[in-house]
Amino acid sequence: MGLEETTSQAKSRTEQVDWVEDNAGGEMTPKDVAMDAAMKGQATTGYETLTPWETIKTFKVSTIMCFLAAFSAATDGYQIGMNSGIVANKGFIHQFATQSTADGSMVLASPVLAGWSSIQSVGQIIGMISLSFVSSRFGRKVAMYTYWLVLATSIIAESLARSWPVWLVAKLLAGIGVGCMQSTLPTYISEVAPVRIRGGLLMLYSLWWTVGTFFAYIAMQTMNKQHPNVYLTPIYTQWAQIGLMIIIYVFLPESPPWCVSRGDTARAKKELLRLNRGVEGYDVDRQLEVLVLADEHARAVAAEQKREHWYAIFRGVDGLRTVVALWTNLSQQFIGLTLFSTFGTYFFQQAGLPDPFLIKCITSSINIATIIVVVLIADQVGRRWIACCGTTVMWVSCVVIGILGVATHTNATNYVLVLFACFWNMGMTAMGAAGWGFIGEISSQRLRPYTAGFGAASTCIIGVAMGQLTPYMVNAAQWNWGLKTGWFYAGVGLPFVVGMWLLIPETARRSAAELDELFERKIKPWRFHKTETATQRLVKQNAVQDKE
Repeated sequence: MGLEETTSQAKSRTEQVDWVEDNAGGEMTPKDVAMDAAMKGQATTGYETLTPWETIKTFKVSTIMCFLAAFSAATDGYQIGMNSGIVANKGFIHQFATQSTADGSMVLASPVLAGWSSIQSVGQIIGMISLSFVSSRFGRKVAMYTYWLVLATSIIAESLARSWPVWLVAKLLAGIGVGCMQSTLPTYISEVAPVRIRGGLLMLYSLWWTVGTFFAYIAMQTMNKQHPNVYLTPIYTQWAQIGLMIIIYVFLPESPPWCVSRGDTARAKKELLRLNRGVEGYDVDRQLEVLVLADEHARAVAAEQKREHWYAIFRGVDGLRTVVALWTNLSQQFIGLTLFSTFGTYFFQQAGLPDPFLIKCITSSINIATIIVVVLIADQVGRRWIACCGTTVMWVSCVVIGILGVATHTNATNYVLVLFACFWNMGMTAMGAAGWGFIGEISSQRLRPYTAGFGAASTCIIGVAMGQLTPYMVNAAQWNWGLKTGWFYAGVGLPFVVGMWLLIPETARRSAAELDELFERKIKPWRFHKTETATQRLVKQNAVQDKE
């Protein structure tokens, strides 16, 4: 397909968008439309009218590259899932237990459990914040190699650990590696993915994360049934993922927008050609000009507003974008993420369910089905509705589980608990997929690694606190809240549910330059999808000219 739009394509584009906002202030000539777009750092690429399926067929290589980059997130999910499930493994408890009950049974002390959970979150914070400077200075690929090395080291530490302090060190390293990955991959995918399918490709991160957690629970379930006293085998299986990761990272191209941001247009051109190999009529010079135009505009605005340094993520419009970027994932922490995910198996065990590993396998299976649906509809329904509805479902589930905690326990209680645990997981999966997408695409191109790092780290800071509190809430030997823990998360989570509906904008089918414009114009989040941008006016003008 060539660069120029057909009349029918442009007509289709104009019919699909509900333009109710216009900052033009009246009729504009074709020259004015083009000039206005250029002044806002925007230009058409020639591919704005493609449908998602047409975009996939046209940009096969870049789509595959994003898919492979997201695939490495399975390691992230496996780490988190294993950390959740292994604490209920008999062999693991026997090896690391430091406390005994009245009947002489060995158990993991709550302070030790809380320490493991919190140290991993601390590691994530360190990784997310520190690697953003590496990613910005040396590139996304150097960042990938860096956290791969940290993850490999963490697996060595886990394999050698025989006491709880050594496992603590292993969890710190694992947290650093996972944190680096969580802040780097969404950024990379956002920069490499074709705009028309960026949402679905970003949410592939959550798909593979979910698959990783599923196989972690399967591994722990299998070991619990067949070899309940063996815990090292699931740890060793991580080497297969690490091996696949390094192979993928060797073949991934560098991010062209990053190359442009460093002034290396020659390399940017080279990487664009790699990513768009086989695209009929692809004009690399034109595509490079679009990236350069957006970068120059962003730098000019930053210089004018004196927001040129990395700490601009805390100021003005960029500060707002940072809040929006972190809000979705941060809200998860206040609506039960630590309870159902990090300590999910332990929570079900303490709640009296006979096979907690099986319940986690069921919920993980539902998560996979949910994320597949979310990936398919991400660029049609939009991220805002996915995130806001997912958050609301999670909150309602916490309320219902809280009610079960104060109601008389019957045979039906466990069934209702499992049902709403499944609903919670469906909401979490949808919300998390959208949230990691926002981490990658909400911020300006210039500040993306810093915003992504800080936004993801903010979530983990709350994760540290929740990691300390949750074991005490659910432990029968401590606070023994049991199912009443749902009320805690319903209470602290309500303001974040309300905030979701008021803060989260729609980013589907918007280029980075278009999002810059919408934020600079201070458009209300719930009106983003109804607001005409300079690019849309330019596409509309092209349609009129083609028709004439």
